[in-house]
Amino acid sequence: MRRSEQRADQKDHDMEQDVEHDPDARWLARTMHTAFFLLLGASLARFLLRHDWEARSPWIVALTGALASLYLLGPVIGTRATPRRIAWLGTVVAVWVLLVVLAPSFAWCAVPLFYTGLRTLPPRAALGLVALLTAFVVFAQVRLAHGGWDPNLIVAPPAVAALATGVFVYADRQAARQRALIDDLIRTRRELAAIERREGTLAERQRLSMEIHDTLAQGLSSQRMLLQAADRTWDGDPETARRHVRTAASIAERNLAEARRFVHDLAPADLAEGGGLEEALRGLAARESAAFRVDGAAVALPDRAQSALLRIAQGALANIREHAGATSAAVTLTYLDDQVVLDVADDGRGFDPADRPGGVRGHGLPAMRVRAEQLGGTLTVESVPGEGTVLSAAIPLDPEP
Repeated sequence: MRRSEQRADQKDHDMEQDVEHDPDARWLARTMHTAFFLLLGASLARFLLRHDWEARSPWIVALTGALASLYLLGPVIGTRATPRRIAWLGTVVAVWVLLVVLAPSFAWCAVPLFYTGLRTLPPRAALGLVALLTAFVVFAQVRLAHGGWDPNLIVAPPAVAALATGVFVYADRQAARQRALIDDLIRTRRELAAIERREGTLAERQRLSMEIHDTLAQGLSSQRMLLQAADRTWDGDPETARRHVRTAASIAERNLAEARRFVHDLAPADLAEGGGLEEALRGLAARESAAFRVDGAAVALPDRAQSALLRIAQGALANIREHAGATSAAVTLTYLDDQVVLDVADDGRGFDPADRPGGVRGHGLPAMRVRAEQLGGTLTVESVPGEGTVLSAAIPLDPEP
């Protein structure tokens, strides 16, 4: 039972998020609100124009004002089916029913209420509310006919209600299918990205193992054999022994050069291409569909600083892609008088930094902070739930050793 309630709460939350962030949903909500107030005002004007001031007139004016005020509270309360929202909807419907009983011309205000009920209540309860509203519309139409028989008075309101309900249910189900499809696509993209990273890691490990075997391992084996031969001939043939030692030293020098080349090759590939930090960040931002900007006059940075800043940007953009649910991100590299600052900002769901100590993955916040601190810099994270995140890494231009 608790899991089903949690799923229902999550569905309600997703619907509320869709209304907040979907332009079409906001447009539809504004249209329905406008239609309600137009119908409400037109109904009041019709009543006042067609009837002399009588005993029920003050009640109708007062109930009209009360209904308008209650309806204005709807967006403040939210769209989730909370007890407060349901109580609000019940109060709105009750005031509308009183108005229809006193003045049948208010009946067509029910159409926006159909939409409100269908958005707020579970399906069965929403259909029950639609049926109740439709019954009062029929009642009002019959009263307005002053006893004359017209089949449209009985058939038209249920037909309009059925049409409005069918369109809403169809659109809602289509939206749910689209959300599910988008979720599947995002999940598939993340899985493919993870598979590609794993395959890339395995391929790089295989390449390094082959390189080490063909260079360092073979060189160390040759050195061992030469030194063993030198040891055996040291007393009997010192010249040959010294020649073996000199050969082993030459091999050790070449192995040292190979080791340094490995270390250089392990630097970020974007930097190894020779384009510099700015070009590497620009290419990274383009691959992640993020904006990129450079502020200030560029200065030459040590290789360690360039590598650290690029790795921090990679980790931050990976976190945005995997966790933030952002629609846009921006990378900014700023050169100041005494430091270079990298900012990575997004408009995602955000989080409370105090509640997230960071993960153990290579792209986690702790790893980024260590990279910055190793160069005498700092890493700060500014984030608020629902308002995005800004990660800032500052590296001194003359870093501490």
